[in-house]
Amino acid sequence: MSNKPVKAKGSGLRLFDSMLVVAAGVVAVVIGFAVLHFIAGALWELIKIVVILAIIGGLVWALGRRRR
Repeated sequence: MSNKPVKAKGSGLRLFDSMLVVAAGVVAVVIGFAVLHFIAGALWELIKIVVILAIIGGLVWALGRRRR
């Protein structure tokens, strides 16, 4: 008897398996972009709120100094 490894018949990815991997990759990319878009949008809204509050605070501070 020999100790040579025997190759399994039909090993590797089949066409359907490859299509599933590609579809899963596309879905993952779409979900990733959606999550990144949400995070970037939330951060942008926070930045806008901080800028607006800074402008209002600056105006209140400037007007408060002017009255004294």
